[in-house]
This record gives sequence, structure tokens and C-alpha cells, in this order.
Amino acid sequence: MNVKLRLAIEKAKAANMPKENIKRAVEKGSGPERARLREIIYEGFGPEGVALLIQTTTDNSNRTHSEVKNTLEKYGGKMAGQGSVGYLFQKCGTITFDRKEKKEDEIFSFADKVSAFDIEEDGTSITLYFPFESLGKVSGAEPDYKPRSYIKIGDREKAKRVLATLEKVEELDDVQRVFANFDIPEEYMT
Repeated sequence: MNVKLRLAIEKAKAANMPKENIKRAVEKGSGPERARLREIIYEGFGPEGVALLIQTTTDNSNRTHSEVKNTLEKYGGKMAGQGSVGYLFQKCGTITFDRKEKKEDEIFSFADKVSAFDIEEDGTSITLYFPFESLGKVSGAEPDYKPRSYIKIGDREKAKRVLATLEKVEELDDVQRVFANFDIPEEYMT
């Protein structure tokens, strides 16, 4: 019944997490500690004006806010107010298929069934983006925030600053995922 819980368990199983670890995590999230855990999405900007949605799970929102704010400021970014970045992203579901495991016809047929509104392809995989409302009906899918527009970063040094900021924010204990609207050429990604 709980879509988030089902997705988390599927993800844990896919990563070969032991059953006991999964059970402990579910108990922690449903026991007396559960009331203290909150999911908060912070909005901010990274270097070069890159928009960031920072998804966190925390038992102390003041601590988490402070850590995110300090990290962003240390690496050339800044926190933003609620709603100042969120409109730049579309909340949706996403699922990625390995080209070796599924035929293209099957993937595109599935895309029609879930009313996919965008498809991204690379040499090894095909990613479908579909309406968030369909998330619970698609096994193996994840919630996502897809950028509505992108900021092109065409300079290697600027790309390094943007990626370093993202890396430092992602390293924070309470941060689950970071969504960003940058477009960096593949050769600058390392």
C-alpha cells in the first residue's frame, strides 16, 4: 500500500542488501523513531546559477538546513526560498531499461502504456519519464524531478566547480538525492 516503502524495499533487494538490514530499517521507520523522521526538500543554487532540489530525510531539520546552507555557501552556491527553484523541475516517475535486457519495441510499447512524456537514450540504456501519478503502478520505477530547462556549462573549470558542489552536498548524511538542471559535456564530467 505504501509506494515509497515498496520502492525502497525493491531498491534494497536489487542492491543485494541482507533481509535483516531491510527489516531493521523498516522497523526504525515504523517504530517510535518514525515520528521524528521528516522528508524535506531544500531549494538552492549552485555555481553558475545551476538550480538544485536537495531531497533530505532528517530527525533535526535545523541541523540539516544549516549543513546544506553551509556546504552550498562554502562551494559557491546559496540556499533559495521555497518555490524559487521547484518550478524549474517536473515531479515525475522514471525507469531505466538496459538495451541488452529489453527489446526497443517492448520499451516503446511500455512507454505508451505509462504515458511517458520524455525518453532519453544513450548507448546502453533507455530512460522513460512518465506522470508521477502512475508511479505506484510501475515496478522498479523511482520518483524523480526532471529539469524543465537546462543551464549549459561549456567550460571545464566551471564544470568542475558545479560537480564539486554537487558531490559535497550529496556527501551530507541526511541528503538522499540531489536534482540539478546543468548540461555538462561528457568530456568535462570527470
